[in-house]
Amino acid sequence: MLPSDHRIDARDWSLLAVLSILWGGSFFFNGAALRELPPLTLVFLRVALGAAILVPLLRMQGIGFPTSWVGWMPFVAIGLLNNVIPFSLIAIGQTFIPSGLASILNATTPMFTVVVMIAAGQEGFQVRRTAGVALGLAGVILLRGWGFETRPEQGLGILLCLGGALSYGFAALAARRLLKDAAPLGTATFQLMASTVMMAVVAGVVEQPWLLPMPSLTTWLAVLSLAALSTALAYIVFFQIVRRSGASNVMLVTLLIPVTAILLGWLVLDEPISGREIAGAIVIGSALLVIDGRVLRVLRKLPAASRSLATGKAGRCEIEKRGPNPR
Repeated sequence: MLPSDHRIDARDWSLLAVLSILWGGSFFFNGAALRELPPLTLVFLRVALGAAILVPLLRMQGIGFPTSWVGWMPFVAIGLLNNVIPFSLIAIGQTFIPSGLASILNATTPMFTVVVMIAAGQEGFQVRRTAGVALGLAGVILLRGWGFETRPEQGLGILLCLGGALSYGFAALAARRLLKDAAPLGTATFQLMASTVMMAVVAGVVEQPWLLPMPSLTTWLAVLSLAALSTALAYIVFFQIVRRSGASNVMLVTLLIPVTAILLGWLVLDEPISGREIAGAIVIGSALLVIDGRVLRVLRKLPAASRSLATGKAGRCEIEKRGPNPR
C-alpha cells in the first residue's frame, strides 16, 4: 500500500529539495526554448528526449516493459495527467505570462491536491494540513510578490497555469490508486513513453513541427536540459518520494521551487536577497513544519510534560516538608 501521506522523513525532505531545484529550472528552460519553439512541440521534445534518456537505464536495471494494454493503462493515465495536460497548459501559459508568475501559480498544486484527495475520499479533512498549505501559498506570494507586467492575455495565461496545477492534483490521485508497487525508474520511463505517443499526435496535428525552422544551439541546450534534468532525473526522484511518502506530500515541492530559485540566484549569480524574500522563505518553512506535524506534536506534549514535572516536584517538596516517615 502507498503511505498515508501524513509523515515525511529526513531523506524525503532532502529529495524534495533536490526535486525543487530540478523542477524550478523547468520554468527557466521553458522560457528560453519558447523563444523559438511553439509550446506543444517543446512539450513533445521534452517527454520524447526524457524517455530516450531513461530507456537505456531501464534496460540496464533489467526492468521489463508492460506486455499488454492493461499493463500500459496506468502509465497512460499518469502520463496524461502528469505530463501531457500540465506541461502543455503551463508551456502555453508561459507565452502569455512571465516565468516567475508561472512558478507562483504552480505553487497552488498542493492546495488542489488536498481538495482532489478529499473530494475523492482518499483523505479526511485535516485542519492542520489545509492551514499549512494555505500558509505556504501565502509565503510564496510574499516571496515573489505580484509585480509583473500587465497584458490583455494575462488572464488566459493565469487560467492555463492554474489548470496545469489542477491536473497535477488529479495526477497525485491517480498515482495513489494505480502505482502501488511500481519501481520509480519504470514508472518514470513508461509514463514518458506514453506521453511521447500522445504528444506526437497533438503537436503533429496542431503545430506540424516538421515545417518549423531549425532552432539555435541555445534553444537545443535549453530543451536538452529540460528533458534530462527537469524531466528524466526529476521523475525518478518524484516517483521515489511518491512510493516512500505518498502522492500528496510530493506535491509540496511546488512550495519550495520559488525558494530554491532565489537561493540559486544568490549563490550562482550573486543576486541580492531582499527582506521580503527572507520573510517569505520563513513563512514557507513554517508552513512545511505545520504540514509535517511532528513539531506541533512535540509542542502539544510539552505542557503535559511540564505538568508532570511540576507535579513530581510538588510531591517531593511535600515529602520534604513532612520529614521522614516515622516507624
